[in-house]
Amino acid sequence: MVDRTSSILGPDGHAIVVRTLSQEVATPTIAGVRRTHEDRVATGLTPERLGTILRDAAEGQARSYLTLATEMEERYLHYASQLQTRRLAIDSVPISIEGEGIDSKIVEAVEELINEEGFLTARSSLTDAISKGYAVAEMMWEYERKKLRPVEYIERDQRFFQMDRLSLRHLRLAVDGSIEGEQLPEAKFLRHLPSTRAGLPLRRGMALPAAWAYLIQQFTLQDWAAFSEVYGMPLRVGKYNAAASPADKRTLLKAVSSIANDAAAIVPAGMEIEFHEVNGANGAAVFGGLLDYIDKQISKLVVGQTMTSDNGSSLGQAKIHNEVRLDILRADCGQEAITFNRDLIRPFIDLNFGPQEKYPQLQMLVPDPEDIDALSQALDRLVPLGLKVKQTEVREKLGLSDPNDDDDLLTPPAAAPAVDTAPVKQEPKKTPPAANDETAAEAERKSKTAALSAIVIDHRRACRCGACTALLAAEAGEPDALDQVEALFAHAMDDWEEMARPIVQPIADIVLNATSFDDALNMLKAAGPDASKMAERLGRLTAIARGVGDIAD
Repeated sequence: MVDRTSSILGPDGHAIVVRTLSQEVATPTIAGVRRTHEDRVATGLTPERLGTILRDAAEGQARSYLTLATEMEERYLHYASQLQTRRLAIDSVPISIEGEGIDSKIVEAVEELINEEGFLTARSSLTDAISKGYAVAEMMWEYERKKLRPVEYIERDQRFFQMDRLSLRHLRLAVDGSIEGEQLPEAKFLRHLPSTRAGLPLRRGMALPAAWAYLIQQFTLQDWAAFSEVYGMPLRVGKYNAAASPADKRTLLKAVSSIANDAAAIVPAGMEIEFHEVNGANGAAVFGGLLDYIDKQISKLVVGQTMTSDNGSSLGQAKIHNEVRLDILRADCGQEAITFNRDLIRPFIDLNFGPQEKYPQLQMLVPDPEDIDALSQALDRLVPLGLKVKQTEVREKLGLSDPNDDDDLLTPPAAAPAVDTAPVKQEPKKTPPAANDETAAEAERKSKTAALSAIVIDHRRACRCGACTALLAAEAGEPDALDQVEALFAHAMDDWEEMARPIVQPIADIVLNATSFDDALNMLKAAGPDASKMAERLGRLTAIARGVGDIAD
C-alpha cells in the first residue's frame, strides 16, 4: 500500500506522509541498534579506550560516546550540577509568540499549542543536546479540538539515531542492517542541534571536552583513596625476639594486620607492636588541588565562568561574570526557538491553515536584570523635568502586569494637614487650589512656606533697624527702596580699619617683640587676634543679603 502524502512540504523540502504522523517510528528494541540495554563504558575507562571512543564518534560511530556522556552525568557530580544549572536556566525563560500582521486565529492556535503540558516536557528534554550535541523528541499527531496537533511528545534516546555518512550533519534513524540508516519523516521529530561552537554536531557537545576532565578526575579520586588508606592510619611495626618460631612470626603478622580492621589483637609474650605516626597532610594539597582545578575548568566550559558556581567570589565579580552567563543563555534560547519554529510551529500551521507567507515566531527573550533602585532614582529625577515615560515600559522592567479596571490598586497615603506652630498676625494670602498634576506633598510644602513668610514679615515690622525698614519699603513697592538697601552695603565697611585692628595689631606687636620664630608662636598662642567683631558684622550683612535676594527675586 502506498502511503498517502500531503502536498505540503516539510522543512527539508520533502512531502509530509500523513499516515506516519500518528505512528511511532523510533521505537526501542530489546536487541539491535535501538536496544535499550547497553554495556557500561565508563567502568575501567583508560586513556587509550577514551581516545578510541572519541575518534569513533568523530567518524559517525557515536554509540559508545553517547553512552559515556550519560554515565559522566551519573558519576561526575560537578559536571552534572553545571549542566543542570544551564538547562534549568533555559527552562525558566518565558515563551512568547510574535504574530504582528498575522491572522489572530493562527496566533491563538499557536499560543494554545505551546501552553500544553506535553510541549513543556519536550522543551525541557531538548536541552539535553547541550551535553551530547543533539536531542530528539518524536511527536504523535492526532485530530483534537478540530485541529491536527501533537498530543504526545516522546523523548528518544540519542543512540537511536545516527549522522549521515557523507557530511555527518544530518540526523537519520538507526536501522538494523543499514549502515546509512533511514531518512526521518517530515513533521514527525523535533531535532535540536545547538551550535554551541563551530564544527560537526557530534563534536559540539559539552561531553566531548569534559570526557578528559572526567578521566583525570576519576584517576585522581582513586589515587587519593589509596593514599588515604595507606597514610590515614599509623604505621604498625611488630617486634619479635630471636628465639621466635615461624609460627610465632605468623601470629605476630596476623595481629599487626588485624589491628587495622578490628582495632584489637593478641600477641605471644615477649613480642610487641609499635605505632609510628605518618604525615599525610600533603594529600589534600596535591589531590584536592588537582580536583579543584578540574572542577573550575568544567565550570568555565559549561556555564562560561566560575564566580557564581564556586566559592571565593565577591558580589561585584559575580555580577560581571553573570553577564557571560546571560550571553550563553540568550544563545541557547535563540537556538531552541529556531528548532520549535522549524519543526513544530510551521508544520502545525501548514497542516491546519495551509502554507502562509508569514508565520508566527516563537521567542524566548532573556530580560536584562534591572536595578530597581537605580531605575526608581532616575525616574524620580527625570520625570519632574519633563521626561515622558510609558507606564507599560516601566512595568515590563519591574516584571509587573498591566492592571485591570476592577483591580485593587496601590495608592500613596493621604498627606496630613499642615499645622501652624506660631501665631501669625497678618493673614497669609490664600493659595490657589492645586493643579491637576500637583501632588499633596507639594501643596503641603507651599502652605508651610506661606506660614513661614508671614512670620518673617511680622518680624520685619517689629524691627526698626535700617535694613528691615528698607526691605519692608521695597516689598511695599516704594520707589528707590532697593537703592536704600544697596546703600547699606556701600557703607557697611566704612569702619573696616576699626574692625580689622583687633586682628592685625596683635600680630604686628608679636612680630616686633619676638626674639625667635618659636617665641613668636608661643606669644601668638598666648594672645592671638580677636575676630569676633568681624564675624558679627559679616553675619548681619549675610542676613541682609538674603533678605535682598528674597525681595529682588
